[in-house]
Amino acid sequence: MRLLLDTNRYIDLCRGDAGVAQHIREAQNVFLPFVVLAELRAGFLCGTRPRRNEAMLGRFLNNPRVDVLYADEQTTHHYARLYRQLREQGTPIPHQDLWIAALAVQHDLYLLTRDQYFERLPQIPRLD
Repeated sequence: MRLLLDTNRYIDLCRGDAGVAQHIREAQNVFLPFVVLAELRAGFLCGTRPRRNEAMLGRFLNNPRVDVLYADEQTTHHYARLYRQLREQGTPIPHQDLWIAALAVQHDLYLLTRDQYFERLPQIPRLD
Protein backbone atom coordinates (compact mmCIF):
# COMPACT_ATOMS: atom_id res chain seq x y z
CA MET A 1 0.00 0.00 0.00
CA ARG A 2 1.12 3.55 -0.78
CA LEU A 3 0.24 6.17 1.85
CA LEU A 4 -0.24 9.91 1.81
CA LEU A 5 0.35 11.27 5.31
CA ASP A 6 -1.70 14.17 6.67
CA THR A 7 -0.27 16.64 9.18
CA ASN A 8 -2.22 15.31 12.14
CA ARG A 9 -1.01 11.75 11.60
CA TYR A 10 2.64 12.83 11.24
CA ILE A 11 2.25 14.57 14.60
CA ASP A 12 0.64 11.43 16.02
CA LEU A 13 3.60 9.40 14.75
CA CYS A 14 6.03 11.76 16.49
CA ARG A 15 4.01 11.38 19.69
CA GLY A 16 4.38 7.61 19.55
CA ASP A 17 1.02 6.50 18.11
CA ALA A 18 1.52 2.76 17.57
CA GLY A 19 -1.27 2.50 14.99
CA VAL A 20 0.24 5.17 12.77
CA ALA A 21 3.69 3.62 13.13
CA GLN A 22 2.25 0.26 12.09
CA HIS A 23 0.62 1.73 8.97
CA ILE A 24 3.90 3.36 8.01
CA ARG A 25 5.90 0.18 8.60
CA GLU A 26 3.50 -1.79 6.39
CA ALA A 27 3.41 0.81 3.60
CA GLN A 28 5.36 0.25 0.43
CA ASN A 29 5.85 4.02 0.13
CA VAL A 30 4.91 7.01 2.27
CA PHE A 31 4.35 10.41 0.71
CA LEU A 32 4.30 13.71 2.54
CA PRO A 33 2.36 16.36 0.60
CA PHE A 34 4.14 19.67 0.11
CA VAL A 35 1.28 21.33 2.02
CA VAL A 36 1.90 19.10 5.03
CA LEU A 37 5.60 19.87 4.89
CA ALA A 38 4.79 23.60 4.90
CA GLU A 39 2.29 23.25 7.77
CA LEU A 40 4.79 21.29 9.83
CA ARG A 41 7.60 23.78 9.27
CA ALA A 42 5.33 26.71 10.09
CA GLY A 43 4.38 24.96 13.31
CA PHE A 44 8.01 24.26 14.13
CA LEU A 45 8.94 27.93 13.74
CA CYS A 46 6.07 29.02 15.99
CA GLY A 47 6.83 26.38 18.61
CA THR A 48 9.39 26.02 21.37
CA ARG A 49 11.53 23.25 19.80
CA PRO A 50 12.04 24.14 16.13
CA ARG A 51 15.48 22.54 15.78
CA ARG A 52 14.43 19.31 17.48
CA ASN A 53 11.30 19.04 15.34
CA GLU A 54 13.16 19.87 12.13
CA ALA A 55 15.77 17.21 12.96
CA MET A 56 13.02 14.60 13.50
CA LEU A 57 11.43 15.58 10.20
CA GLY A 58 14.80 15.33 8.47
CA ARG A 59 15.27 11.77 9.74
CA PHE A 60 11.77 10.88 8.56
CA LEU A 61 12.38 12.36 5.10
CA ASN A 62 15.72 10.53 4.80
CA ASN A 63 13.92 7.18 4.90
CA PRO A 64 14.23 5.73 1.37
CA ARG A 65 10.51 4.84 1.37
CA VAL A 66 9.47 8.43 2.15
CA ASP A 67 9.11 11.18 -0.46
CA VAL A 68 7.68 14.67 -0.59
CA LEU A 69 4.90 14.94 -3.15
CA TYR A 70 4.53 18.23 -5.01
CA ALA A 71 1.66 19.54 -7.10
CA ASP A 72 2.01 19.79 -10.85
CA GLU A 73 -0.29 20.86 -13.65
CA GLN A 74 -2.24 17.59 -13.50
CA THR A 75 -2.81 18.14 -9.78
CA THR A 76 -4.58 21.40 -10.56
CA HIS A 77 -7.14 19.54 -12.67
CA HIS A 78 -7.86 17.12 -9.81
CA TYR A 79 -8.07 20.06 -7.40
CA ALA A 80 -10.61 21.80 -9.64
CA ARG A 81 -12.79 18.70 -10.01
CA LEU A 82 -12.75 18.01 -6.26
CA TYR A 83 -13.49 21.67 -5.54
CA ARG A 84 -16.52 21.53 -7.85
CA GLN A 85 -17.70 18.25 -6.31
CA LEU A 86 -17.48 19.64 -2.78
CA ARG A 87 -19.14 22.89 -3.81
CA GLU A 88 -22.03 21.03 -5.45
CA GLN A 89 -22.37 18.89 -2.32
CA GLY A 90 -22.33 22.01 -0.15
CA THR A 91 -19.49 20.47 1.86
CA PRO A 92 -16.31 22.51 1.32
CA ILE A 93 -13.05 21.65 3.04
CA PRO A 94 -10.02 23.86 3.78
CA HIS A 95 -7.98 24.66 0.67
CA GLN A 96 -4.77 23.11 2.01
CA ASP A 97 -6.64 19.85 2.52
CA LEU A 98 -8.07 20.10 -0.96
CA TRP A 99 -4.48 20.04 -2.27
CA ILE A 100 -3.87 16.91 -0.20
CA ALA A 101 -7.02 15.32 -1.62
CA ALA A 102 -6.02 16.22 -5.17
CA LEU A 103 -2.62 14.56 -4.70
CA ALA A 104 -4.28 11.46 -3.23
CA VAL A 105 -6.58 11.12 -6.24
CA GLN A 106 -3.89 11.90 -8.78
CA HIS A 107 -1.45 9.33 -7.45
CA ASP A 108 -4.00 6.73 -6.29
CA LEU A 109 -2.88 6.84 -2.65
CA TYR A 110 -4.44 5.88 0.66
CA LEU A 111 -4.80 8.93 2.87
CA LEU A 112 -3.75 8.52 6.50
CA THR A 113 -5.67 11.21 8.40
CA ARG A 114 -7.91 11.89 11.38
CA ASP A 115 -9.86 14.61 9.54
CA GLN A 116 -13.40 13.38 9.12
CA TYR A 117 -14.31 15.78 6.35
CA PHE A 118 -12.29 13.70 3.89
CA GLU A 119 -15.26 11.32 4.11
CA ARG A 120 -16.98 13.82 1.81
CA LEU A 121 -14.69 12.50 -0.93
CA PRO A 122 -15.49 8.77 -1.18
CA GLN A 123 -13.10 8.33 -4.11
CA ILE A 124 -10.17 8.71 -1.67
CA PRO A 125 -9.44 5.57 0.32
CA ARG A 126 -8.63 6.54 3.90
CA LEU A 127 -6.98 5.01 6.91
CA ASP A 128 -7.53 6.42 10.40
